[in-house]
Amino acid sequence: MSPCLEKESLLQALLDGELDAANALTVEGHLRTCPGCAAHYRLLQALRARLAEADLSAPAPPRLRARIEAAIDSEVRASRSRRGRLGPALGWSAVGAIAAIAASLAVVQTVPLQTASLEDQLVASHVRSLLANHLIDVETSDRHVVKPWFNGKIDFAPPVVDLKDQGFPLVGGRLDYADQHVVAALVYRRRAHVINLFVMPAHAGPLAWLTHHAPTSYSVVHWTRGNLDFWAVSDVEAGDLETFHKAFAARAPA
Repeated sequence: MSPCLEKESLLQALLDGELDAANALTVEGHLRTCPGCAAHYRLLQALRARLAEADLSAPAPPRLRARIEAAIDSEVRASRSRRGRLGPALGWSAVGAIAAIAASLAVVQTVPLQTASLEDQLVASHVRSLLANHLIDVETSDRHVVKPWFNGKIDFAPPVVDLKDQGFPLVGGRLDYADQHVVAALVYRRRAHVINLFVMPAHAGPLAWLTHHAPTSYSVVHWTRGNLDFWAVSDVEAGDLETFHKAFAARAPA
């Protein structure tokens, strides 16, 4: 049974995590009703898994690896020195320089398909929500409006709590896409900063941890409660994000 011709590119985009939340939701709905597309998508998933398992990479020569690592180390040290003198705005220039160095020394090789970690995907989603002017689908500080807005759009019920008295006012919510699934994003503010709280069905893992992203300086707090995973992402101070985590966890229903 063949897939729909007009859906083939969308199926590949869904597999690669390249669709926005609305289009991902549409394609996933189509997969539930079209056996041909569903079979083709399973084939793509199996092929991806086989390629990921296969050892297809050709390792770079030791001398080339040493040159790349030395160049990157040198640029990282220089960029840290410049940021210390001129501020964090130069962080992106360092990233570009590192990419240019790697490109100038690159060799052609076949590598297995890989996807970004869930944490990296969510940091990217946070940044994209700010840059693409798609921060909020339902804009309100009323949790009794935000919570039912998700009904019928996702197959779980994210808890929505009011934290205005804690210094984290709710401003709305939206649908987002991560780990090949549509997820809920609750949007809070901390003064001039935005906090995206991503909610999704739980994965097995530690109860909670805090990480700090550099050079982009985004903090991430993850915790699990019941059958849901919570990922808070923001550029607020790490201590503020941990305070948000504790305040939300204390008020969210068990």
